[in-house]
Amino acid sequence: MVHELRVGPALGKRGENRKNSNMTMGEESPVTSLVLPVLIRPILSKLERRDVAASQTLRAALSKAEMAHPGFTYDLVVGIMQRGEFSVNLNETVLRLQGAATDADMVEYRLNRSEDAFQELNKKSAALKKILCRIPDEITDRQTFLETIKEIASAIKKLLDAVNEVTGFIPGSEGKQQLEQRKRDFVRYSKRFSNTLKEFFREGEPNAVFVSSLYLIHQTNKIVVCVKNKCE
Repeated sequence: MVHELRVGPALGKRGENRKNSNMTMGEESPVTSLVLPVLIRPILSKLERRDVAASQTLRAALSKAEMAHPGFTYDLVVGIMQRGEFSVNLNETVLRLQGAATDADMVEYRLNRSEDAFQELNKKSAALKKILCRIPDEITDRQTFLETIKEIASAIKKLLDAVNEVTGFIPGSEGKQQLEQRKRDFVRYSKRFSNTLKEFFREGEPNAVFVSSLYLIHQTNKIVVCVKNKCE
């Protein structure tokens, strides 16, 4: 699903936005899953310096709403931006914001176990995401971008090695099978990312690369969540 999510007058009414972007409430996508941690939480952290109670109330309410209705915060942000008639590529914006997200913002995507295998998975997943977040700044410089692609390939391999190391800690065959499925999904999206890069060098369309990068981040997060659910 490669689509450009532009928020602005061109989209018309809010209800048309999901139709135009081929998304529906509750549909799992990288943008909808990342809006809360990379956009909303940093804003609430700044609010907390002024009004702790208000920040905590909003944080709890938005987290509860997002859990009950995945994509709620995405719809909220889109509605606000359309109201203000902003034109923003959310794929690129969320990818950039992911690079600035703190551990506190991404708490559900970090492991708390102290063993080396778990901490190594934390490091490798964070490293891959950091490199992917550089793409918007580096994609227009061919030589720099080619070097970044090499870094991404290396980071993907290191992440998969880290997943293999943590597999032994997963209790039960069912849990191991679920992690293996997450790993297969990650590999599939890694191959899709590679194909998207080939298309980019032929056609020069960056948005598809942004979307594919977000999917890789999303799949990385799903691996960590799977391990977290089974081991914590």
